[in-house]
Amino acid sequence: MGVVPIQQALRIANDANLDLVEVAPNAAPPVCRVMDVGKFIYERIKKEREAKKAQTKIEVKEIRLRPKTNEHHRSFKTRDARRWLQDGMKVRVTIRFRGREITYPELALEDLKEIAEELSDISFVEQMPNMDGKVMTMVLSPSKYGKKKAGEQTVKEKAEIEDVPAPDSEA
Repeated sequence: MGVVPIQQALRIANDANLDLVEVAPNAAPPVCRVMDVGKFIYERIKKEREAKKAQTKIEVKEIRLRPKTNEHHRSFKTRDARRWLQDGMKVRVTIRFRGREITYPELALEDLKEIAEELSDISFVEQMPNMDGKVMTMVLSPSKYGKKKAGEQTVKEKAEIEDVPAPDSEA
């Protein structure tokens, strides 16, 4: 509408049953807009809510072990870690030392490497094993390529199971 006196702008807003909103007060002359403020606020809140829903919240699960944890118990923990990684969560593997166990950090390092190797098909090591006081930690993140839901198989895997050639193989 161009430059309009304040009284005329208020009259235009009143006639349209809308509000006169000052958009840029520091401009010369100040910039105003005729609009429905309630509708504008409602739409802005709605957009913010949609953006919040679209965000992915990454959860970090933790597995706690000791250097003397036996193979059987460690396999239970790795199975849980595998499930969490397939669900898209990060996994922190923690080995806590007690007493004189701290003199043998290589045992814990070996355990962490074995766990990382077991889960290497669906994850990668985000943070290498490091000591922090009496605790050694390592963080695993799900890999984008190895991620598939439980029970889900690729076409090649199904073909191998059924002894049928895969569609893209030459047989």
